[in-house]
Amino acid sequence: MEELLELKEKLLKGDIQGSLELVEELTEMGRKDIIKTIRSYAVILLLHLIKQQVENRSTRSWDVSIRNSVREIQWENKRRKAGGYYLNREELLETVEEAYTNALDEASLEVEEGRYEVRELAEKVNRVEIIDRALGLITAESE
Repeated sequence: MEELLELKEKLLKGDIQGSLELVEELTEMGRKDIIKTIRSYAVILLLHLIKQQVENRSTRSWDVSIRNSVREIQWENKRRKAGGYYLNREELLETVEEAYTNALDEASLEVEEGRYEVRELAEKVNRVEIIDRALGLITAESE
């Protein structure tokens, strides 16, 4: 809110350069929030994909969680007014890759009732396959 008041003040004073710098800062803040939200949903998505792969099964609950996470990521990434997306495929991939470590940590508590340490679980999972599957689900409708 402070930034908006500062922007208004700069505009009223005719400080175009200062106003543009503030707009850039606000834009970056909004983008970081979007990435943070997408990353949070990516952790949930990856968690369930990891569980499916290691346990070689799925549950309705996992399936619903996967679908919901995908829809939330797609919704968050969509630019409604301007059209298009906030993150392109490459940026989505980077965000999903960054979420993987947290998802693996979470999965170590849930896979086979916490049987594996993170390191052990990491050896049982095909990281590339999980990330590719997640990205495929996320980008399926947008392509």
